[in-house]
Amino acid sequence: MSHSRLSAGGTAALGTPSDFSSEAKAEIATSLTRLLADVFALYIKTKNFHWHMSGPHFRDYHLMLDEQGVQIFAMTDDIAERVRKIGGTTLRSIGQIARLQRIADNDLDFVPPADMLAELRDDNIRLAGAMREAHEIAERFGDVATTSLLEVWIDEAERRTWFLFEATREPGPR
Repeated sequence: MSHSRLSAGGTAALGTPSDFSSEAKAEIATSLTRLLADVFALYIKTKNFHWHMSGPHFRDYHLMLDEQGVQIFAMTDDIAERVRKIGGTTLRSIGQIARLQRIADNDLDFVPPADMLAELRDDNIRLAGAMREAHEIAERFGDVATTSLLEVWIDEAERRTWFLFEATREPGPR
């Protein structure tokens, strides 16, 4: 089957019925799709650092990043399905993720463990901010299902930030 035959129906054929206005569908879907690109970028970076962790705290950091990666990846399907539930379309390729992501990649051959954790901490802060932006859009249109999901994910991002912050702190005075 050719690509032209597969896409001949356009997005109208995928327009799940909803009581949201066209404007609401478009704005919510756009914000969630961009958020989804960020989530995939953070997932890959978290796994990158998980795979390339080294040093005396290897085991603890390796396991923490694995747990965080699982949590981050768990959001992906829920975000994409939420877009589809309201009648929108979402990510279709790695290229689209690259065009939309706001979380920067890290392709360096070596990153010291403390720098890995600090970078992921800052990225989780950025992700929580992007989630708050999506929350504002969803709230403006009365999309309580999306706002509820985002509230849980914001809390999870803040927890990841906290753990990453604490893992990079120098011991204080006793």
